[in-house]
Amino acid sequence: MGTEPRSPDSSETDYSDDQELVVNIGGVRHVLYGYAVNRYPESRLAELMDCTDNEAISSLCDDYDKSKREFYFDRDPDSFKCVMELYYFGEIHIKKGICPICFKNELDFWKIDVDFLDECCKCHLGEKNDELEEIAQQVKLILADRGESADTCWGKTEKFLWKLMEKPDSSCPARVIAVLSFLFILISSVVMCMSTIPELQVMDEDGDLVEHPAMDSIETACIGWFTAEYILRLLSAPHKLKFALAFMNIIDVLAILPFYVSLILTTVGATLMELTNVQQAIQALRIMRIARIFKLARHSSGLQTLTYALKRSFKELGLLLMYLAIGIFVFAALGYTMEQSHPETLFKSIPQSFWWAIITMTTVGYGDIYPKTTLGKINAAVSFLCGIIAIALPIHPIINNFVRYYNKQKVLETAAKHELELMELNAKAREAEDSRRQHIDIVITKTSNLSLNKSINTYSDAFTPLLAEEKLHRNRLQSCK
Repeated sequence: MGTEPRSPDSSETDYSDDQELVVNIGGVRHVLYGYAVNRYPESRLAELMDCTDNEAISSLCDDYDKSKREFYFDRDPDSFKCVMELYYFGEIHIKKGICPICFKNELDFWKIDVDFLDECCKCHLGEKNDELEEIAQQVKLILADRGESADTCWGKTEKFLWKLMEKPDSSCPARVIAVLSFLFILISSVVMCMSTIPELQVMDEDGDLVEHPAMDSIETACIGWFTAEYILRLLSAPHKLKFALAFMNIIDVLAILPFYVSLILTTVGATLMELTNVQQAIQALRIMRIARIFKLARHSSGLQTLTYALKRSFKELGLLLMYLAIGIFVFAALGYTMEQSHPETLFKSIPQSFWWAIITMTTVGYGDIYPKTTLGKINAAVSFLCGIIAIALPIHPIINNFVRYYNKQKVLETAAKHELELMELNAKAREAEDSRRQHIDIVITKTSNLSLNKSINTYSDAFTPLLAEEKLHRNRLQSCK
């Protein structure tokens, strides 16, 4: 729609602070006043009010109706309703149902700084940006896994081993490895528990109960599997130092290290120290075998989600501990004071009363220490009621963190699948384009040869050249002519 440049005089008179600025956003008409728009002179609408020529107007809006003095923008009308709040209220709130990332793009178009967003909306936008970064990182990892292998034989072997040991979804053998690893962890944990049953133990030469030889054999087989698994994963890791310092991999080392330390102490330790000290050291190291149960987290996305939720809930857990600590101190001191009038009181001191307050506020109640006076029983009733409230308060934020992280993982998986599908479609499109160009080249070559032969055989000077490759296909505008 054509426009004529506005003169400077008409700009100053027609667009004063009392004049109206009519904009049409995606078919929705809005009217703004000059005094409101001029509050933010760097915004697109303020620049539009100062335009005096057709070229400047065209660079700022999609179209302009001079008769109605109406500017047209092909933008989201719902987002613009939020943008209008800035001119009249001085801040912007993102309405429900609008994507924060898309809204940020709208702000960039209207040349409005993100700092004008309200604090709650800034937090929401920051969370979405973090999610996008995590999605991009996840997609990058997937692309790296699907990338081309190294040219060397060891590079191909390394990539194959890494997928086999770390990516259960990459192939059927990788799934089998993951299931076997899971079963070895369970078997090892069960054997560790069963070996402590006296009926399943045997007597040694000194008459002491020791583990059954069959249990030792199963334990050795499990340790052999864990060791081979860790070594293969370490050798095939792209970044070995980062792999070795990862938390779950440290757990793997702690799960197998006690076995080898005990073996060394048993064989050579007896000559360096007393036998009693060696046995005590071995017994202490055996306790570290419980660390292998944490290896299950590597095979369970649910445990990983729970760990992340607890990690993100340190503030709520800190509040819980603070509430309990205050309640334990208060109710332990009150219980000790109120029970001193009873001759057979079980509250000997305030530190001893801490144990009673802990088991009462957590609603455990072992019964080894309890109040006997009326006031002490009232104090106990109030203490466990307060304990229930203190424990229940932080549960909701922790559950929200769990659900948020679980949904985020689903988004990551969906985004990764979409990225892989897009890669496949692009690869097919490139192959189709290459084959089409090859076919066109063949047709052009054959047609050129045929035309050349005809011109030679008929001795004709009239020759119609072929169309260039880029003109073989007409575009939409050419087809409409």
